[in-house]
Amino acid sequence: MANSTNSDVDVDVLVIGAGVVGIYALYRAVNAGFSAMTLEAGDDVGGVWYWNRYPAARFDSESYTYGYLFSKELFGEWQWEEEFATQPEIERYLNHVVDRFELRDRIRTGQRVVSANWDEDGNRWIVTTEKGETVRSQWVISATGGLSVPHYPEIEGLEDFQGEGHHTGAWPHTPLDFAGKRVAIIGNGPSGGQILPAIVDIVESVDLYQRTPTWTTPLNNAPISDEKHQQLNENFDEIVRVLSTSPSGFLHTPAGKFSTDDTPEQRQEFYEQIWKSPGFAKLTSNYYDMTTNREVNLEFCEFLAGKVRSIVTDPVTAERLIPKDHLFGAKRPPFVAGYYEAFNRPQASLIALRETPIVRIDTTGIETTEGHREYDIIVYATGFDFGTGALTRMGVVGRDGLDLSSDWEEGPSDFAGFAAHRLPNFFFPGGPHGAGGGNYPRYSQDQVDWIADALIYARENDFDRFEPTAEQEEAWMTMVETLAPLSIFSANHSHYYGANVAGKPRKFLLNPGGRGKLHEMLGELTAEHDFGGALSSVHEEVAVA
Repeated sequence: MANSTNSDVDVDVLVIGAGVVGIYALYRAVNAGFSAMTLEAGDDVGGVWYWNRYPAARFDSESYTYGYLFSKELFGEWQWEEEFATQPEIERYLNHVVDRFELRDRIRTGQRVVSANWDEDGNRWIVTTEKGETVRSQWVISATGGLSVPHYPEIEGLEDFQGEGHHTGAWPHTPLDFAGKRVAIIGNGPSGGQILPAIVDIVESVDLYQRTPTWTTPLNNAPISDEKHQQLNENFDEIVRVLSTSPSGFLHTPAGKFSTDDTPEQRQEFYEQIWKSPGFAKLTSNYYDMTTNREVNLEFCEFLAGKVRSIVTDPVTAERLIPKDHLFGAKRPPFVAGYYEAFNRPQASLIALRETPIVRIDTTGIETTEGHREYDIIVYATGFDFGTGALTRMGVVGRDGLDLSSDWEEGPSDFAGFAAHRLPNFFFPGGPHGAGGGNYPRYSQDQVDWIADALIYARENDFDRFEPTAEQEEAWMTMVETLAPLSIFSANHSHYYGANVAGKPRKFLLNPGGRGKLHEMLGELTAEHDFGGALSSVHEEVAVA
């Protein structure tokens, strides 16, 4: 790592986080000839797929569309076992990539970053970990992601419970033994929906505590045959083209029609096809106007409600599982297998928190307004402090005193979802306002590629600082604020607005302009030699320490 051109830094590029995005950022930096290293909080690589190892954790994007696309050889040599891979295979894949491209020696695990301070005189970042390690770097790429800070429910007595209590996003490496245990699952999003059917047949009892029902639909997983793998390899170039340009980052075939193109009877037949489609295709292959036409969305919701009633044998439970306050897609819909069927098992019960609130957790279990239940294991499937959580907890202090822990208290302000004014040479791909919904790695790859290309351009043109101007940031945030009300996501229910975290301001945390707007605004920057003033040269003024 000694090839840095600045004697006052340890590395040219410091990557924070060794998840899907961080691994790719490190690969791009090394491949471009920069000295680079990664600091990772976990004891191994994988990011969200290192921490989320609860039973049945898996992709809900097709495996081969979620994985890396930068190497045809890598794509061909790794044969995914299933359309939607489980966590153990995902972790093996990410470790394979790290070793395949000789990145492991550049990754320091067990190093959680606690401060990142901009040194204006040295034109560098000084980054410190909780173990006392300090790294000086010209450029920082913080690939900490939006799903890296588990959010625990605001319930009195969480620390009092004497049994096993774990968040799905911070799951122990030693597998929990659920056999014959009394289990509570708090939360019914994707992780709660995955874990319930995975354990229902081995526990003594399992109670799922539901605050708001979600439109859960079947994942419709399947194994990937040798023939399918060969077909994917043969179509690699076309797959890359589609995934690199698709607004959603999926390979799903669009419906090719509006709801008004079909009769009511034809729409019911179409909904049946959608119900049987894989994962996110229920959104991306649905009618073009499904997310904009309230009437057709309500019709589809009634179709889904009919499915729930036909599967769940207890009519009271079925009604409690049907959302009454939001349309399909207004919250991120879980795609899982066997969720509704699990409630037909005698071991499983649904506790609707709107009717029966939790009073507190104590040493032996959970007290609700209806009484006390004892448990051996409590699972907190309550999601994450999405979008800003990691960045505001990392001690990031930029130019002129910008402190993300306080300056973002009322919501983040950024440019293109990965940079901010007064944060020179600091990038956060996969951060707030980055993705537009859909297959996250495809959006994040766009961001990492642009960052890497910008650093190469800066090196070749004698620039040593990148910082969006106040005007560029304002233009991006104006776009976000203008288009956010047009999004289908609900400000009152979706974690994309921070609605799952008590006290968090309701600010839209995605890019409502999608991939098209991201490419458009980045293209405007790259059209100018100095990226519209975002690139500058200050090294002549920097004293060598």
